[in-house]
Amino acid sequence: MKKSRKRLYEGMYILSSTLSEEARKKALLKIQDGITQKKGEVNKIHDMGKQKFAYEIGGKKEGFYYLLYFTIESLQIIELVKDYKLNEDLLRFMTMQTKEVKETLEFKKLKN
Repeated sequence: MKKSRKRLYEGMYILSSTLSEEARKKALLKIQDGITQKKGEVNKIHDMGKQKFAYEIGGKKEGFYYLLYFTIESLQIIELVKDYKLNEDLLRFMTMQTKEVKETLEFKKLKN
């Protein structure tokens, strides 16, 4: 049996730009509920707003970006991914282990 321990994760979620504000809130709440139902805890949510994609995803050219910091048992990540794949409003997602919760997001300009 694999050993599991609570870890801090950073999850990036892109929701469909065709969702109404209310539907977007429900979709984000569904992601949060998935974490808390698996005995995890959401530490911080960054709403990054609507962004254009570098390329089309499922025929869409833009989406709403959210960055969540959460703690959860490491073995529960597999279950979260299964849930995410069934969520029709979620266009893309990525989850990584991290060491700290960023209170503010800062982006450096790329050099030409």
